[in-house]
Amino acid sequence: MSFRIELPAYRGPLDLLLYLVRRQEVSLSEMSLAKIIEQYLEYLEILQQLDLSEILGDVSDFIDLASTLVEMKSLAVLPKIVEENEEEEILDEQSEIIERLLQYKEIRDAAAILDEMGQRWQQRFERMSDDLPTRRIDPGDQPIVDLEIWDLVSAFGRIMRESAGPPVTQVIYDDTPIHVYMQEIHSRLRESPQITLMDLVKGGIHKSSLIGWFLATLELTRHHGAAVEQDEFGDIVVVRTADYRDKLDVNEVDNYGAEKIESSNMPIRMR
Repeated sequence: MSFRIELPAYRGPLDLLLYLVRRQEVSLSEMSLAKIIEQYLEYLEILQQLDLSEILGDVSDFIDLASTLVEMKSLAVLPKIVEENEEEEILDEQSEIIERLLQYKEIRDAAAILDEMGQRWQQRFERMSDDLPTRRIDPGDQPIVDLEIWDLVSAFGRIMRESAGPPVTQVIYDDTPIHVYMQEIHSRLRESPQITLMDLVKGGIHKSSLIGWFLATLELTRHHGAAVEQDEFGDIVVVRTADYRDKLDVNEVDNYGAEKIESSNMPIRMR
């Protein structure tokens, strides 16, 4: 709600007073300042339920404007011989009040624009990402840039990787008999009382060979004088026990359960 003046010579908001003063359509001697103040007091009563800081801001602007108008009107109605310097001072004061009215109008207009923008923003709702249409980029609209040789190499490499398909897996079948691994471990224990598992599998070993070393170690610990030990947080070692014999008899190892395996039609080669 903005303050409006109701006078015989002028009727409208306070902001339009600037226009009338500049055009000199209303003389100060024809304006009743007491009537303006009375109307403004009624205006303040209506604003009692609004924010106090806003009311005080309007009051201070009105008091500043009204005091200047009173001074200008007193100089206009009282007969007085003014010198040239005093006349220039009055003109300066009139220019000052016009400038203040201009500034006041700019502030009120900006506040009205911000208020309207705030009301429009409150009526907006954020669109969910699932509702957004799929964005399609036209290659023809993209800018053309200079390419280096490494850009071309990178593009060809990406195409080769995408068109190559899954890597070919090479299946390695180890048909080494278990007793061969056992004899290797047994001979090493003859030379040294213990050997670590890391020393056994050292080198480029594949999974099938690793399984062979594992089964051979288990068989030696069961019947052929070897044991497996490990210090806390240390390596696993195969050690020689009191049951160790210099000669290793492994005839029964690879033929264990041969008849049973053959009768099951499993694809293995008998020795």
